[in-house]
Amino acid sequence: MFMCHCAQCRKISGSSYASNLFSDTSSLVWTKGEDNIVRFDAPGRDFTKAFCRTCGSGVPYASNSSDKVIIPAGSLNAEPNSAQNFKIFMAENTHWTSNYPEAKTCQGFPEF
Repeated sequence: MFMCHCAQCRKISGSSYASNLFSDTSSLVWTKGEDNIVRFDAPGRDFTKAFCRTCGSGVPYASNSSDKVIIPAGSLNAEPNSAQNFKIFMAENTHWTSNYPEAKTCQGFPEF
C-alpha cells in the first residue's frame, strides 16, 4: 500500500493523498465493464486517472511508464491485505493532513 502525498496524487484524488496498491499488469483481467472505463493521461506529466463512466469510481489501470497496474485502494470491496505500507513523497505533504489532532470524529455525517 502506497499513500502518496505528491501534488499530482492530491489533484487526482481530490484529497490529501492517494492510496494505491501495485501489481503486475498480467494480474489485471477484466471480466466485464471494461468498455465503461475512461482513462485520462495528463499531457506532459506522468500521471493517469481511470474511472468508470457509469458510477465515477476510480478503477485499476496499467501504468504507461512501467509494467505495473495501479489499483486505487478505495475501489476494493474488501480491506487490502498488505504486508508493507509506505507514506511516500512526504516532502510534499500538506499541513492539513495531520495538523488537526483536535478535530472531532463522527461515525457518519455530523449533526449541525
